[in-house]
Amino acid sequence: MRRLITADRVRTASGVLGDAVLIDGPHVVGVGNRSDLLAPGIEEVAYPGATIVPGLADAHFHPTNWAAAVHRLTLHDASTLGDVIRAVSERAGTMPPGKPLIATRLDDQRLAEKRLPTRHDLDVIDRPVLLYRVCGHIAVANTAALEASGIGPATQDPAGGSFDRDAFGHPNGILRETAIRTVSSVVGGRGDGLDADEMVSALLPLHEVGLTRLSAMVAYGSDPWCGGPSELRSVLQAAPDSPVEIDVFVIAEEPDDLTEAAERLAKSGGPVRFAGVKMFSDGSFGGHTAALRTPYSDTGTTGTMRLPAKHRELAQRALDLGGRVAIHAIGDQAVGTVLDEFDRLLDAGAEPTRLRIEHASLMDDADRARFAEIGAIASMQPAILPSDGPWLPTRLGDRVRNVIAHRSALEAGITIAGGSDCPVEQPSPLWGMATARDRRGIVPEEEVSAEDALGMFTDGVAAALGEPPPLKPGSPARLTILDADPVTAAAEVLPTVGVRSVWIRGRESRVATPRAG
Repeated sequence: MRRLITADRVRTASGVLGDAVLIDGPHVVGVGNRSDLLAPGIEEVAYPGATIVPGLADAHFHPTNWAAAVHRLTLHDASTLGDVIRAVSERAGTMPPGKPLIATRLDDQRLAEKRLPTRHDLDVIDRPVLLYRVCGHIAVANTAALEASGIGPATQDPAGGSFDRDAFGHPNGILRETAIRTVSSVVGGRGDGLDADEMVSALLPLHEVGLTRLSAMVAYGSDPWCGGPSELRSVLQAAPDSPVEIDVFVIAEEPDDLTEAAERLAKSGGPVRFAGVKMFSDGSFGGHTAALRTPYSDTGTTGTMRLPAKHRELAQRALDLGGRVAIHAIGDQAVGTVLDEFDRLLDAGAEPTRLRIEHASLMDDADRARFAEIGAIASMQPAILPSDGPWLPTRLGDRVRNVIAHRSALEAGITIAGGSDCPVEQPSPLWGMATARDRRGIVPEEEVSAEDALGMFTDGVAAALGEPPPLKPGSPARLTILDADPVTAAAEVLPTVGVRSVWIRGRESRVATPRAG
């Protein structure tokens, strides 16, 4: 059935294309003026006063962790260590005796004490406790959780991770990177017990922020930091009823696991597809585990490199399966190392646009020039700026001018796909566009134009998945209907612009309570 979707304008990153989009079932037929496209037999769906943009997308999203943040205990609003202890103690009082307590989104930089708790702070709770920092690369366990996991003074640091220790050499409960698994594999992970209904109910509100599509980072087995049940299984169970399209990048350690994941996703029965492999090369700035060429300004450490042992086999298998290679790299040492790996893949015949770096946070001019020469995609998250910006100078000193430097990346010729890293940041592409435009005053010379900001969350995501710019004839009919033009709206207003509706593959989902414009 042909429908004509009309509004005041159709806005893309390249300009205004008219005021109407003609669709036939799940595909776009044409874009232009209503007077030219409307014909007998075509149903018109009108949105007076609105702006149609290509369906907004998120290039880096953690769906099971988002569902856990929605349905489980979150500590993001805690402002003191006392708030943390109270929240955890209150939750413990509602649980069966001895059952491990898991909480997420702890942010030490929001706490008055500006530090993580240790096991001793958490030992007032009489059960195993595991709290995850908002970045996902650090967790804190109490003594009961450490003892249940067999961790003591003689326990060695695992490859790609470490235990913080007190003055006597005893683990103090702070776990970094792969060290988290040693506890989480015993006491459980963030997504424990989530069912398909909880996953779907967490994804439904994404229509309210205009999202039509996610590039999801999903572990083949357990959460890559937290242990617990298979993330892939959780996504597959929810797939038939998923309200958004999901392109799945699988976190796996064995090539055969990647093959099995691709086969299972092909049979999912919902708008869920295999997109490629996701790997980690380092950690986070917040955890001092992003890998740097020169030491952190406040600790003297250089972070943690953690590429999986079979990273080259995994990359080649993903390409052989028709997928893409996405590697997490935040520090400049990690970015350079991943670019070295991409050079090897190019020599073996890989298409450059099938290679992407997740975050690509710290790069200097030489890194950016090399990145652009290779032709890989940068999957970046503007919304991290206001969260991390206030404390990044302490971590990095003058290097902060090169952190999440969108304008410099675009000027170097790098394609940027915009995302949120949700639940690290809120899953709002409008918020992401706003922060890319004004950066909340953080290194303002790296602000981008309104058109480029829109392009990150539309054209950039399409490019990162090997697709042409959206709204071309024959492309999927994904549309987001906004109460205002996201290019002419001021950056400070953009996060509050109302979303009237989204169209996904030609099907409308009206937003019941649009936000005020």
